[in-house]
Amino acid sequence: MAFDIDMIKGVYANMAERVDKAREITGKPLTLSEKILYSHLWDGKPGKAFVRGKDYVDFAPDRIACQDATAQMALLQFMHAGKPKVAVPTTVHCDHLIQAKVGAEADLKRANETSNEVFDFLESVSNKYGIGFWKPGAGIIHQVVLENYAFPGGMMIGTDSHTVNAGGLGMVAIGVGGADAVDVMAGMPWELKFPKLIGVKLTGKLSGWTAPKDVILKVAGILTVKGGTGAIVEYFGEGAESMSCTGKGTICNMGAEVGATTSTFGYDESMDRYLRSTDRADVADAANAVKEYLTADPEVYANPEQYFDQVIEINLSELEPHLNGPFTPDLATPISEMKEAAKANDWPLKVEYGLIGSCTNSSYEDISRAASLAKQVADKKLKTKSNFTITPGSEQVRYTIERDGYIDTFDKIGATVFANACGPCIGMWDRYGGNDEDKDRNTIVHSFNRNFAKRADGNPNTLAFVGSPELVTAIAISGRLDFNPLTDKLINEDGEEVMLDEPRGYELPPEGFAVEDAGYIKPAEDGSGVEVAVSETSERLQLLEPFKPWDGKNITGAKLLIKAFGKCTTDHISMAGPWLRFRGHLDNIANNTLIGAVNAYNQKTNFVKNQLTGEYGGVPDVQREYKAAGIPTVVVGDHNYGEGSSREHAAMQPRHLGVRAVLVKSFARIHETNLKKQGMLALTFANEADYDKIQEDDTFNFLDLESFAPDTPLTIELVHADGSKDTIVTNHTYNDSQIAWFKAGSALNLIAAKGKA
Repeated sequence: MAFDIDMIKGVYANMAERVDKAREITGKPLTLSEKILYSHLWDGKPGKAFVRGKDYVDFAPDRIACQDATAQMALLQFMHAGKPKVAVPTTVHCDHLIQAKVGAEADLKRANETSNEVFDFLESVSNKYGIGFWKPGAGIIHQVVLENYAFPGGMMIGTDSHTVNAGGLGMVAIGVGGADAVDVMAGMPWELKFPKLIGVKLTGKLSGWTAPKDVILKVAGILTVKGGTGAIVEYFGEGAESMSCTGKGTICNMGAEVGATTSTFGYDESMDRYLRSTDRADVADAANAVKEYLTADPEVYANPEQYFDQVIEINLSELEPHLNGPFTPDLATPISEMKEAAKANDWPLKVEYGLIGSCTNSSYEDISRAASLAKQVADKKLKTKSNFTITPGSEQVRYTIERDGYIDTFDKIGATVFANACGPCIGMWDRYGGNDEDKDRNTIVHSFNRNFAKRADGNPNTLAFVGSPELVTAIAISGRLDFNPLTDKLINEDGEEVMLDEPRGYELPPEGFAVEDAGYIKPAEDGSGVEVAVSETSERLQLLEPFKPWDGKNITGAKLLIKAFGKCTTDHISMAGPWLRFRGHLDNIANNTLIGAVNAYNQKTNFVKNQLTGEYGGVPDVQREYKAAGIPTVVVGDHNYGEGSSREHAAMQPRHLGVRAVLVKSFARIHETNLKKQGMLALTFANEADYDKIQEDDTFNFLDLESFAPDTPLTIELVHADGSKDTIVTNHTYNDSQIAWFKAGSALNLIAAKGKA
């Protein structure tokens, strides 16, 4: 039986009336995305048609999911809200703080020793506030959610950008910052700009070496890392229906890499099969009773150009395997073109590591297909040329693949099975024994979702390429980046030429899923007596102090902290890897603020000019001197600033250190919202060329902040070191509610104030 089945049935009970009303109000057939959005309005039944990409709308999500790295800050904020219990079903998953080093058993044991303080805090605060707790080793948040909580037609938010994985089960699931989650936990509406809609029509059928992962790798190449910003990507067509539910999850998961608000698929038989196989026949039965409301109206998919803002069509029968990278997930290369591309770009051909698994690709189907290739190593007298690792997505998947002999198959080719956790995908991989910098230029291939510089192993010289588990396994066997398993032969130990057979696997385990201890801990019915203690001397956890409200005056005399050049992701603003241990301690983790951003004036990282001394230093060090002197600062950035993870630390850390405004060419959606939530000014250049006017010694004076209002630009005077001045115009997307956050010092300050009123 499913978790929260009464809540799910309640959603379905309201869906027909609300969708029918939305169809009447809009005067047109509806996409699946619109049906879910209109049926989850905070006010209940729809009362008006919303304008895509313009109207801010209040929603009522059904549930929340948090991973341990982001849950710390989210729950520390929730403790300030003054609520006895979370208002909607919420879970916490311990998956980020387990470092991959030796193997599953040893790594999990070490994590429980080194991070026990954090795990104990999360378990106790979950117990107190009615939150379901998944202990370390239970699995990666998104795989566990897909197996236990996701349901067709639902809406959820999660404090991780890959929350979108649940779109594989027909949800609108959206990654957010912790402050957004706190709003919903506290019983308040969640605000989102009504998304635009991108339709992806899938024709044909996958076969042979091509996998669902190749669909999103192809889409990423088309849309780029910012092409989906502000939009929901909805997949449909015969090709969509022919894919497994977990394959759909893979596609939705990596949709975060094109900047999409989320991605989703209409309810179909593959979802019914998956629900039943994961012991949720009750959800499948309830969904089947309203199934026409869990996919788009027929007219939409018949004439998609009339109902979507953009339509992409991909013929799965013609799609070939892809490798995307290095250093960005949208550099898409069909495997047949990799030899030429690798030669032209001088990419190292020797592959040091092949890594499969993660929240993106750790389903039973993924593992069984990869295992079919691993088995051929012995059968064809081959040797695996690259190091090879597997990261199962959940204890249920791990237990089942062990029962079915797949782990033994991987063991025979010398593979390492890591813990059921994020591991290498988020930089929690001790590849170099703690010495990650300045290693040799090298190539790895993995089936993860993100491949920014230093992302996996901390080495800026590692070129990471993203592919399907099948392709990664084949390349690891060959040891070469330019190996094309569709055409290329390998030499076995007898000196014979052999080819790998096409991968084969199972959509779902023939004998069903099995698990002894899934890792779930149910919270107390009444948590009022549970004590949550945080030591004042802890280096891992720190109770939060409210940010100061705005004083109502123009910000003047602000100094430039850094002008970031090129790509500046949340990894650049607040790195993961070894810094994850400080995710619950704002002051300590603030010591990594913007250390990965490239300074536009010297092309160096973590090396900026201190205008107080004229000397150069690390970004956090210089910023702390400005803060001590009571001087506000401004960060300037390029396009798609804040791309990547949903981590709100990338907004909270600059705020904590005294940065008042971030001025960029364009923002990634989640980061812009996070900045607003923390009481920061998130501004864009009205004229992008003004980016070039910013000089290293500049002082910023806001001229009209005192009249801060929606749809009204803000003007800034730039005072240069020689005394000359420039005046620039900046745009913003703040509405009245968000301006109230700024005035109060943060959204949380407003929640706390309302709680005391």
